[in-house]
Amino acid sequence: MQIEFPLVNELQLGNRLNDAIEHDRRGEFGLLLSMLSIDARDMSQFQLDKELNIDEKLYKSFELPKKQQLVCDLSQQEAVNNAQEFQRGGASQFHLTQALRPEAIVTRGQYQDDMQIVLANCDELTKLKHKQSVPEISEINQIHFLDQLTTQRKISETLASQLYAVA
Repeated sequence: MQIEFPLVNELQLGNRLNDAIEHDRRGEFGLLLSMLSIDARDMSQFQLDKELNIDEKLYKSFELPKKQQLVCDLSQQEAVNNAQEFQRGGASQFHLTQALRPEAIVTRGQYQDDMQIVLANCDELTKLKHKQSVPEISEINQIHFLDQLTTQRKISETLASQLYAVA
């Protein structure tokens, strides 16, 4: 008789071990245990963090906080600001909050400082061109020119009637 896949740890057995103990089936219990791997590294408690790299495993095993973020990009996430904690509770409260939720050393936007100054002085269309997300003009071209003029005339008449009504 060939086994389709070898048993490695007790998680693969599910409740079969428990059922064998509960119903006093010593033979089945012994057979199931003998089919498991004899290597202790194959046990389920050592298989939990397989996808983590060595740094993440050490951070998790020693229960260390996350690394302090050096640069915070405001376009991607919200910046952590612990200044309120300093004003409310003083230096000790600030140090505690800084240890739990460290704020970044440098906070900036998506671009370098020089580029942000330049983009702040540009119009919206130039900013969109820089991001390479220029809106398509085809929606405007779909409406016939005479229909556009009619719509503009109706809007101007409505505004004029509202102005005369107020005066």
